Parts: sequence; C-alpha cells; structure tokens
Amino acid sequence: MKAVEITSYGAPEVLRLGERPDPVAGPGELLIRVAASGINRPDVLQRTGNYPVPPGASDLPGLEVAGTIVDGDAQAMAQAGLKAGDRVCALVAGGGYAQLCVAPVGQTLPVPRGLSDIEAASLPETFFTVWSNVFDRVRLQAGETLLVQGGTSGIGVTAIQMAKALGATVIATAGSDEKCQACIKLGADHAINYKTQDFVAEAKRLTDGKGVDVVLDMVAGSYVAREVECLAEDGRIAIIAVQGGTKAEFNAGMVLRKRLVITGSTLRPRPVAFKAAIAQSLAKNVWPLIERGAIKPVVFRTFPAAQAAQAHTLMESNQHIGKIVLTW
Repeated sequence: MKAVEITSYGAPEVLRLGERPDPVAGPGELLIRVAASGINRPDVLQRTGNYPVPPGASDLPGLEVAGTIVDGDAQAMAQAGLKAGDRVCALVAGGGYAQLCVAPVGQTLPVPRGLSDIEAASLPETFFTVWSNVFDRVRLQAGETLLVQGGTSGIGVTAIQMAKALGATVIATAGSDEKCQACIKLGADHAINYKTQDFVAEAKRLTDGKGVDVVLDMVAGSYVAREVECLAEDGRIAIIAVQGGTKAEFNAGMVLRKRLVITGSTLRPRPVAFKAAIAQSLAKNVWPLIERGAIKPVVFRTFPAAQAAQAHTLMESNQHIGKIVLTW
C-alpha cells in the first residue's frame, strides 16, 4: 500500500509518499480501505518529534480515517453491527495516512447518513476529544455557558456545534474578525477577537458578571490564570493541548473561593475500551444530530495524499477554518 511517512523529524517536507506492507487486522480489529484521512495538530507534533507514538501503534501519522471495511474480526464486527463493505469512519492511534488502516472495532462508527467519506474523515478525532472532555470530564449541561478557545480550529468548530445542539450557550475566541464571523455562523452566541479584545472582560460582560461555566482550553500557559478569572462559581476548565506552554501560574485562592475544577486529558494513549465507550456515546447522542443537519462537518480544504506536506504547511499557518483532509 501507499502511505505517507515521516522520513525524519522536521518541517512539512519530511512527509513523503512511500510504500509499506499491507496491515492485517487482528482480534477485535477491522481493516479499512481508506478514502480520506483527517489531519490534526498531533500529527504536526509527531512530525516534529514532539509527540511520541504510543507503544504498539503504527509509526505512520494519522489519527482518523474514513472508507470501506475490507475484512476483520467477524465476531467483533457482527456484535457491533458492522460487515465487510460498510462505509465507516474510525479513530486510530496512528497509521491513518495510508491506503489501508487497521482500526479497533470499538473505535469504528458508521458514516452518518448523507455524509461523504471526506466529511466523515473529519469527524473522529475532534468529536471523540470534545465529547470526552466537555461532556464526560467537565459535564457541560444544557443552559450553561461554554467558552471555546480557538473557535475555528477543528476542535473549535466541533465544540461550538456540539454544545449548541445540546443546549448550551457558546462564546468562542478567534484571532480575526473574519474568524469571529465564522464562529457565529457555526452557531456561537458570541465571538471574541482575542487580538483586539480582552477575553476575560468580554466573557464577564457577556454573562452579566457571572462568568462562564466551562472553558475548553487548547492553549494552557498564561491563559489558565485568565480563565480562572472569567469562570463562574463551580466553573470547570478542560485543558486538551498546551500550545501556549506547559507552565501556568494562577490565583489558587480564587480556585478555592469559586470551587473551581481544572482538569485535562490526552486521548491517544487511552485504552480501546475507554475510546469505545466514547464511540457509543457519540452514536447515541451526536450521530443523530449530524444526520438531522444540526451539526455539520466543516472541511476547509482537501489535498491528495501526495501533497501531505502542503496540508501540514496550511495547518501550521493557522489560516484554516475547520478541518484539513487528505484524499486517496
């Protein structure tokens, strides 16, 4: 099979189209003929040598795919209601940038009705991440207010739509007026240009001084102290990336007085059973919303797999709104 390899750690140009032996599905797994592969920020970190591959995972980048089941563990597939020939999308721990990809059956979902393979490939990584953090870890409830940092990222466009569809008020931050408008079009109630506005002051103003209930944070670093300030009593922060750095200083007294929770997680190294439980929650709670059109995939641009380097260059430019997808 053809696959995009990381030939050495470095700039996007280290991504090259090469050949690898076809993978074989083992117990509890299935083999997908990949039509499209989603690109995510962890792929960039892996390419630069800053995201070690979990033990046992493929060294090929790529955490989400969509395509057609070729074969696999017949019993596990039958229990999941899947069979050879079905169109599916899957979350994987690596190996997604390839024509064939092995995925655990539990992390595989049918392509939502009405979606193309390209749209379906944009779903798993961000939808699993948002559900696990925003709804499982910090338990955002209908009627609460969510602040999404980086509203036009792949995670951001997912979080805005999912939270709105499930009854929350959403405030998003973005780095330009154009991106703020994109957040509003996706359903955000308010959007804050963090380059021209103080998101703490704006979040307090927009909530009549109460503050927000939940923050989804991909920045960390100095942002954590400011997020502690703009949280309401019993507020929660879910940190899912550290683009602003791993060190944070914040007012611990405010955490005590307001009874705040600061938590975080990484999804890639978690066991299959953990991710399978998220998949079941998505199938029950979110896939019907996608099929009704209440949540829509946001694909900014596609690239042929041979142009993976250009796709990574675009991601690192931060000019995109939504997801970037490779096609095979």
